[in-house]
Amino acid sequence: MEYEFILQNEAGGRAMKARVHVMLKNGVLDPQGEAVRHALGAMGFDGVKGVRQGKVIELDLDEGASQSDVETMCEKLLANTVIESYSVEMI
Repeated sequence: MEYEFILQNEAGGRAMKARVHVMLKNGVLDPQGEAVRHALGAMGFDGVKGVRQGKVIELDLDEGASQSDVETMCEKLLANTVIESYSVEMI
């Protein structure tokens, strides 16, 4: 027997999710990534040449929210577009 779970918002409408991946742009120094790379090397993981650290943000959205809406959120708040790039995945 299969079950489908549908997220609903407080008003009873169907909820949507978006996942936003934010990473430093190429060429921007990533001190956290470098610290992780160094620590991995100290632990014996010698095959790691570089680490870029980013963040993942999951948003619970009301039905009808668009990818364009999420991209606007990224441009205005979720990502510093001067030094970070982002991608949006509607799930």
